[in-house]
Amino acid sequence: MYASVRDDLQKTLDEIREAGLFKPERVISTPQNASVAVPTGEVLNFCANNYLGLADHPEVIAAAKEALDRWGYGMASVRFICGTQDVHKELEARLSAFLGQEDTILYSSCFDANGGVFETLLGAEDAVISDALNHASIIDGIRLSKAARYRYANRDMAELEAKLKEAAGARRRLIVTDGVFSMDGYVAPLQEICDLADRYDAMVMVDDSHAVGFVGPGGRGTPELHGVMDRVDIITGTLGKALGGASGGYVAARAEIVALLRQRSRPYLFSNSLAPVIAAASLKVLDLLESAGDLRDKLAANTSLFRTKMTEAGFEILPGDHAIAPVMIGDAAEAARMAELLLERGVYVIGFSYPVVPMGQARIRVQLSAAHSTADVERAVAAFIDARATMAG
Repeated sequence: MYASVRDDLQKTLDEIREAGLFKPERVISTPQNASVAVPTGEVLNFCANNYLGLADHPEVIAAAKEALDRWGYGMASVRFICGTQDVHKELEARLSAFLGQEDTILYSSCFDANGGVFETLLGAEDAVISDALNHASIIDGIRLSKAARYRYANRDMAELEAKLKEAAGARRRLIVTDGVFSMDGYVAPLQEICDLADRYDAMVMVDDSHAVGFVGPGGRGTPELHGVMDRVDIITGTLGKALGGASGGYVAARAEIVALLRQRSRPYLFSNSLAPVIAAASLKVLDLLESAGDLRDKLAANTSLFRTKMTEAGFEILPGDHAIAPVMIGDAAEAARMAELLLERGVYVIGFSYPVVPMGQARIRVQLSAAHSTADVERAVAAFIDARATMAG
């Protein structure tokens, strides 16, 4: 049986390669940092979500080592059986306080967090209204629920209002949006979303994975940036980006929502507990965020420099001021070729193409970090200019 299946699968893989959509995995032999070692040598890393440069911070590493001695390697259990340690409860309390929510529940990843919310909270008599560019985990999570599904164009408040009117007969209405859209760097208009939610009696959920730690005056994310921390009902996020870069996710929300998730959320009930070493290291990250203003300032300066220099050089970058700076290429094969040429010039980036982004909108998604120096940023710009010249022939 498998012989025929294998041939079909190989044909699909060949088609992916021929279309320039194949996604190779490069092996890194060093810790995550502004520079990393790959088989071709040491390169500048401009494609990680290591926004604040904390992935190899010595205090975070020290906290992780201490945690191994104190709490062990893993829980070998789910939370409600024998998988809850005091370090898990401490991290949940700290995240709740940091994000201005009543309670928090930890997951193995933010993908699991988003996968566990909708089915638990919404039934067939309810409605979810989702931004068209929301993360795949939100889309998959919505599919698991029986709620009526509505979609509005990215950040289009007129269409969101129209969908809310369409869903007027639902028992519960939940608006869900990314705080920052990961492929574009666009920031959701949360104040306007919350205003519409108030007008049409809806709840608001924000996946703030690409914002918590460095967006907003205190790094508390897009709700803080827009002054709506007390108006957002559910915040999901990850510990795997600015907050240390390991793994793990969370839902921070109203107390009753979190309590129900603990009883009914399948990814929580049927997945092993977050490793205690990650929980302990994440607590150290939260300590560091209290005095991370200089890191946030450095990240903002690097982002501004890169966006300005690249625009002056004639590259098309989607507008905004987020550390995600998409350099638009268009053609998938050209984006892949550009990424290879940049790697040859010592700059590690990735070309993104369909199905990660819409067909014909391939791009190099550059991600700035506080770990980058000014010289790193300028070198990256020079590499882009040189690679473009090579492609032009």
